[in-house]
Amino acid sequence: MRPAGFWRRCAAWSLDALPVGLAALALALPFRSPRTGADALAAAWAQLVDALAHRVADAVTGAHGESGAGALYVLFRGALRDPVLLTAAEGVQAALVALAIPPLPGFVTLFLAWCVGFERSPLRATPGKRALGLRVAAADGRVPGTGRLLLRFFAGSLSWLSLNIGHLLAAIPPAHAALHDRISATRVVMAPDTPDALPPWARAWLWILAAALLLATAWAAAAMGASLQAALDRALWG
Repeated sequence: MRPAGFWRRCAAWSLDALPVGLAALALALPFRSPRTGADALAAAWAQLVDALAHRVADAVTGAHGESGAGALYVLFRGALRDPVLLTAAEGVQAALVALAIPPLPGFVTLFLAWCVGFERSPLRATPGKRALGLRVAAADGRVPGTGRLLLRFFAGSLSWLSLNIGHLLAAIPPAHAALHDRISATRVVMAPDTPDALPPWARAWLWILAAALLLATAWAAAAMGASLQAALDRALWG
């Protein structure tokens, strides 16, 4: 068996996650509008930023008897105990949770059926894996049973909860086995006729995903910085 490399597996997972994610969002629309959830998150974030800006303004102007670096040190040291900041942060957390539900349970349910259904079929792989010449096998090379595939899917949550360290294990040769592969005694392997090199289209797809993630991160950082600056201007100058 030739174990599949980390980037080939990433490309395959993203190809599978895209249609399932879109389907989960479509099914969730009757229960909660994404616009409503986004508006609630924006309002909660604005409340947190305003509260933080007022604390920073007080520190800068010496409203509580401290000023300069000493005041900022006191501010950040006490931020985790500030009831106003904690309440505002809890509002942001609640808005994020509300935005993720119900799409997240729907995605998990659909992805479970997608992965186990296709991997238990004669194809032995999801469409994304098939596109990249991959198969799921037991560690001894045999066809995995339904129970083993279910264990593999649910063990995948540990790979996510470990801040993706479980997934990064797939980059370590020679086994290239992620945490959930090791727990379920399965492997993602390459079909006999699959070339070792990653197809050019798959490389391009990974670069597109990386660029989209970078742009989204830059946009979010700029938007958060602008909102904090605007709130600080309001707190300082009215």
